[in-house]
Amino acid sequence: MTATSTPPSTSSPYAGLKAPTTARRLLMAPTTGPLVALLLACAFFSFSTEQFLTGGNFSLIVQQVMVVGTLAIGQTLIILTAGIDLSCGAVMAFGSIVIARMAAEGSLPPLVAIALGIGVCGGFGLLNGLLVQKIPLPPFIVTLGMLNVAFALTHIYSEEQTVTNLPGPLTALGQTFPLGHTDITYGSLVTIVLFLLLAYALSSTGWGRHVYALGNSPEAARLNGIRTSRLTIGVYTAAGLLYGIAALLLISRTGVGDPQAGQTDNLDSITAVVLGGTSLFGGRGSVLGTFIGVLIVGVFRNGLQLMGVASIYQTLITGVLVILAVTVDQISRKKAR
Repeated sequence: MTATSTPPSTSSPYAGLKAPTTARRLLMAPTTGPLVALLLACAFFSFSTEQFLTGGNFSLIVQQVMVVGTLAIGQTLIILTAGIDLSCGAVMAFGSIVIARMAAEGSLPPLVAIALGIGVCGGFGLLNGLLVQKIPLPPFIVTLGMLNVAFALTHIYSEEQTVTNLPGPLTALGQTFPLGHTDITYGSLVTIVLFLLLAYALSSTGWGRHVYALGNSPEAARLNGIRTSRLTIGVYTAAGLLYGIAALLLISRTGVGDPQAGQTDNLDSITAVVLGGTSLFGGRGSVLGTFIGVLIVGVFRNGLQLMGVASIYQTLITGVLVILAVTVDQISRKKAR
C-alpha cells in the first residue's frame, strides 16, 4: 500500500482574519471622538438654551472662530511635523497692523498693503523655519522668542494706537451674503475654503505624505529621499502666510487694526488642534479634525455665554478639555506600541 502524502498548506497564516468593516474603520478614525464630542455639546446646549439651535447663532459661531481657525490650520501643519508655534497670534497681530497702517495712513493701495502684510507674516514663518532647521533650535524656544519679537514690533509700529478709518477692501470679508434665512460672512467662507484646500493637500498630494513622514520620523524620511530641511522650512513659511490671511480676517471682523489683538490666539489655536485629534508628537492628525476642534471651542464658548456662564469658567472648561484630549492621545500612543 502506497502512503498518500498530504501537500503542504499554502494558505496564509492571516487567512482566517477578517478585514475591518467600514463601521469599525469609522469608529477607529481619529476624527470620530472629536466629532462625537461636538455633537454631544450641540445637543446639550440645544436643550439648555433656546437661542442656540438657530441658523443665525451657528453663523455667529463660525464668524467667532474664523480667525483662530485659520491660525489653527497653520498650527496643524507645524504640529504634524512634531513642532509647535507659540508666535502665531503675535505674528498675526503684527501683520494686521502692517496692513491697516499701510492702507489707512500710507500711500499704498489697499490690495498692495494686504499683500505686504501677508508677506511679512510669511517672512516670520520663514525665519522660524530657518532657526528650527539650520541652527537647529527647538521649535518651542524659537517661537517663544519670536512671540516676544512680534509683540514688541506690533506695539512699536502701532505706537500703541488702534488704526481706524480703514478703506473698504480691508473690511470686505466682513460683509455678509444671505444663505436661506441666515447671513454668512465672506470671511467665514474663506476659512472653510482654506480648510478644504489644506485637507486635500495633506491627504492627496506627495507634499502632504512627506509632512506626515517627517512628523513620524525625520531620520527615516531623510533616508527615503525626502528633503526634510526644505520641507520643514516650507511648512513654517506656509503657516506664516496663513497667519497673514488670518490678520486680514481679523481686520475684516473688527474693522480696525488693534495692537492688543491675538494675545491668547496662540493657545486657542493649539487647543483647537489638540481637541481635533492631532498628536502633539507629530505624524498623526488632520486638518478636518482641526476644523472639528475649532468648532468645539466655538460651540462651548457660545453655548456657555448663552447660558450666562462667566468667561473665566469658559476658560477653565477649555483647559480641562485640552488636558483630556492630550491624555487620550497619550493612552492611544501607548496602546499602539
